[in-house]
Amino acid sequence: MTETFVVCAKCGGVNRVAPERPALAAKCGQCGTKLFAGHPEDIGAALFDRQLARSSIPVLVDVWAPWCGPCLSMAPAYEAAAGELEPRVRLIKLNSEAEPAVASRLAIRGIPTMILFWKSREVARISGAMTRTQIVLWVKDQLSTIGA
Repeated sequence: MTETFVVCAKCGGVNRVAPERPALAAKCGQCGTKLFAGHPEDIGAALFDRQLARSSIPVLVDVWAPWCGPCLSMAPAYEAAAGELEPRVRLIKLNSEAEPAVASRLAIRGIPTMILFWKSREVARISGAMTRTQIVLWVKDQLSTIGA
């Protein structure tokens, strides 16, 4: 099995996680934060681009806005899904109101929208609020389709 590269959601440091080490216990070598905390971080444009460019694991992005009722109602389900999908998948959040250029680049037409990236490319997208179970099943189905 090969090494995994995980980008810290706090500082953007790229961390190598050896296959024989438990990924859930791994900490960032730069800032000391746990790499997987079961809580998706809300990140900005630079860290978003770094996650996609440097992570060797799939990255699931929840595009949301603070005024969006369905986004707010899905937030606890998305967080709960992180507890099930990490460390196989990095879950992050992108506030479309705070990062309109990134939302535009992603061609976001409605929120909430979840986009799954692997090897820096979008592999799947779905819009609308979902439950924890729906999120987990959708991601696992997509991962099996792409062979991740």
